[in-house]
Amino acid sequence: MSPIHLALVGVGKIARDQHLPSIEKSPDFKLVAAASHHGTVNGIDNFTSIEEMLAAVPAIDAVSLCMPPQYRYRAAHAALSAGKHVFLEKPPGATLSEVEDLHALAAARGLSLFASWHSRYAPAVEAAKGFLASTTIRSMRVIWKEEVRQWHPNQEWIWQAGGLGVFDPGINALSIVTHILPRPIFITKATLQFPENRDAPIAADITFTDAEGLDLSAEFDWRQTGKQSWDIIAETDSGRMVLSGGGARLSIDGVLKHAEPEQEYPMLYKRFAEIIRAGRSDVDIAPLRHVADAFMLGRRKFVDAFHD
Repeated sequence: MSPIHLALVGVGKIARDQHLPSIEKSPDFKLVAAASHHGTVNGIDNFTSIEEMLAAVPAIDAVSLCMPPQYRYRAAHAALSAGKHVFLEKPPGATLSEVEDLHALAAARGLSLFASWHSRYAPAVEAAKGFLASTTIRSMRVIWKEEVRQWHPNQEWIWQAGGLGVFDPGINALSIVTHILPRPIFITKATLQFPENRDAPIAADITFTDAEGLDLSAEFDWRQTGKQSWDIIAETDSGRMVLSGGGARLSIDGVLKHAEPEQEYPMLYKRFAEIIRAGRSDVDIAPLRHVADAFMLGRRKFVDAFHD
């Protein structure tokens, strides 16, 4: 089967760390062009805008968008309008409405749109989902705490309106939780901590429930030093489940049940190829909806200014 001709838009940290290595190893894709205001990719044609790239390289079949979410809609709309399949880095957009509009446009043009959630492809996530489906869940705690200076050095866009702040990593936890739980959840209460000099939160405490009254809470914090925490802990009738390392390891009552090497982005590109060849889209906006609900319901608390 011939490889899908792919273009990459936004050659920044996530593109270099994850997308480019995964595309290079993928038998499904051939990278033929890139567009970025600041970065370039060796060995292919490079452009400064997606419009320029689409006009100059008609052989492109699909486009992977890695720019910040505030700027993704225009690029995705241009790519879909030009007849290209589109891969959206997480979060898929700055608002729910724009993602829904892109989904409708893709459907109208018979194209595939992929709202990617890389943490759902962490090695132990499916095992956790299977375990929870086999038992009764009594409560769940999500602890997602990391050091913003380590993972997002000097990235101003994450602190701007639409950049999501601590929900940029927190939405990874929400993407896992919404995938592994057997029923939909909804937010009942939230407190968002905003640095006095920023437009996006640095921490959040959220309470969720479901139709059967599940006790679920989440703690997101971008001020963690030392060991980073990406854990989902569930008390169940079959024991205490700990999904740790951002979904990398699953333990039940302290016994390690599942751990494999991380392959999140290679799996994302495998999935993107699958939906393109099947003529379908994969656009689940549940994690982004929960973020929007947190901003809607959340009580705002202002904290000390944050400086890189």
